[in-house]
Amino acid sequence: MSIDGIFSTTINLLGKSLDLRAENHNRISSNLANAETPGYMPTALSFEKELRVAIDAKGQTTSLSPTNSRHIPLKSSLTSLEQVRGSIVEEKSSIPTLDHNGVELENEMSKMVKNQIMFSASIQLLTKKFEGLKTAIKGGN
Repeated sequence: MSIDGIFSTTINLLGKSLDLRAENHNRISSNLANAETPGYMPTALSFEKELRVAIDAKGQTTSLSPTNSRHIPLKSSLTSLEQVRGSIVEEKSSIPTLDHNGVELENEMSKMVKNQIMFSASIQLLTKKFEGLKTAIKGGN
């Protein structure tokens, strides 16, 4: 039996979410660090939609398997959770500035807080999942 069978989709999803949120935190920090850099355009990591597609595709089989060993295998359009990387999106500023810097401090700070809250919530959920596994291993005591 593979060790992957022990962990549920939820644990894998939370782990992937933590990785992506940590990367997002670094991107937001970079935006804040460049708030005074002329011409700097902030970027964001967009991954929620890609995560949803990967979770919705979980368990679905694809009919793209080759019927003959000489056929060229086609890649499925279904995304697995491990393949989710997110995409970097350049954000345009709603307030024009003289130095063409697109960083809005209040906006970036609110993104940082939201990202931190979601990261903390993911950690708490992951902790509860592992506590449940620990209880199951110990036999309920």
